[in-house]
Amino acid sequence: MQIVVGGSDLPRRLCLAALPLALLAMEPASAQTLTIGVGTPATSMDPHFHNNGPNNSLTMHIFNQLVERDGRAQPRPSLAESWRSLSDTEWEIKLRPGVKWHDGRDFTAEDVVFTFGRVPHVANSPGGFSTFLRQIARVEVLDPLTIRIHTKQPHPLLPIDLASVSIIARHVNGTATEDYNSGKAAIGTGPYRLVSYTSGDRAVMARNEGYWAGAEPWATVNYRFLPNDGSRTAALLSGDVDIIDQIPSSDIEKFKRDSRLSVATIPSLRTMFIAPVHSAEGGSPQVTDNDGKALPNNPFLDIRVRRALSMAINREALAERVMEGMAVPTGQWLPAGAFGHNPAIRPDRFDPDAAKRLLAEAGFPNGFRVTITTPNDRWPNDSRLTQAVAQMWTRIGVRSTVNAAPYAAFVSMRMRYEAPVQLAAWGSSTGEATNYLISIAGTPNRQRLTGSNNMWRYSNPDLDALTARASATMDDADRERLLHEAVALYAEQVPYIQILQLTNAWASRKGISYDPRMDERTIAMGVRAER
Repeated sequence: MQIVVGGSDLPRRLCLAALPLALLAMEPASAQTLTIGVGTPATSMDPHFHNNGPNNSLTMHIFNQLVERDGRAQPRPSLAESWRSLSDTEWEIKLRPGVKWHDGRDFTAEDVVFTFGRVPHVANSPGGFSTFLRQIARVEVLDPLTIRIHTKQPHPLLPIDLASVSIIARHVNGTATEDYNSGKAAIGTGPYRLVSYTSGDRAVMARNEGYWAGAEPWATVNYRFLPNDGSRTAALLSGDVDIIDQIPSSDIEKFKRDSRLSVATIPSLRTMFIAPVHSAEGGSPQVTDNDGKALPNNPFLDIRVRRALSMAINREALAERVMEGMAVPTGQWLPAGAFGHNPAIRPDRFDPDAAKRLLAEAGFPNGFRVTITTPNDRWPNDSRLTQAVAQMWTRIGVRSTVNAAPYAAFVSMRMRYEAPVQLAAWGSSTGEATNYLISIAGTPNRQRLTGSNNMWRYSNPDLDALTARASATMDDADRERLLHEAVALYAEQVPYIQILQLTNAWASRKGISYDPRMDERTIAMGVRAER
């Protein structure tokens, strides 16, 4: 990406002294304190470190994007006041005037340029945001509040992509991830300022009284990480927290009947799937024959094995019994009605006898053994869901055991390719089909910035080409037709085994309400006191 700054040097603003975090905590407190209990801890305050739901939920309190997505995944102006395409490969973006960073300095185009330059180079990122900037060829700064973005090819989704990239301050001294975690670099333009962040415990935030969109009603937000379902529920019922996410499915109906509580639900953009690693190497101690000897070849490279495992899963039973109605069976990765969802693609039919025949054709008439790795604290009923799948696979001869671990340990194993079969999930941050195709199913390629979250080494040049064509098609109808073809090709090849589409749910005490979000983010900006 080439950055071009047009004209003379942009005017520099006098720097106001940054307020120490300790002083923020000493500001006069209001009775309007909101305490949130979330089921999955964020791993960093760095808004570019890891593109996952918990991190994005937390950091969007502090930082803004050029374009914002509402709870229904629809784009709307944020730091960009407006945008327009000048041609198929040129976009002019007008920035919002009068926006201040938390330390009082002016937000300008220089900050956008600086952000775009940092995103691809965050050290040790387990899955970053480069995908969203992959088509930007160069950026021109026309004046402090106007930029012109030139794309490598027609890119109709540029505004949607920009909604995933938090803008950071160029003038902040120190932009390593640890500087954000300490609070030194956590200077944003968002509705809240960071007071403190304690990894694995909580973040405390204070209202930004000068927020450009108007001050929020909550003076202080305590954002607590409560991964244990029982502890999170108990905290709500005891009044220690005002709202929780990731309600255990077994509690949904009980909460709905409780006059002390309110429950908000919405169809989710998150899909659950089983992801085998598509490595050419065999010999994993977690994939063996029935005598415990490692298989010389990776069985998951055979499409017949993947199809057999898919057909062995009774998705209706998973949705009804394990998820207790808080999910629906799926064969793709978006809910009905989302852009790119292909209504012709149905989940694979539950047919264990056909699955056994396919295994025999693939050379495994007696099956084999496998360990499925899963988090036990990340997604609703994650380990229970994996246990149920393991039992279904065992019934067709693929004797399956489950390795359940806390999410932090699970991510480490995944990054080291120590788990050849995993429970996985993806929530489309753009609300349409190309996000998954590029980030999850796309061939990992640092030059093209594809496959940034493809941790399973899947690669299909035909799918890549179809995705690229769809991404460069400006006409919405033509682009959706191409995306339907891509979804069909994906379903035919079964690179990963799609299982369920989730339903998001929140519970709050009476007197406050939550505007539910399809992207499952839990944010103070969606909580309001009922009048």
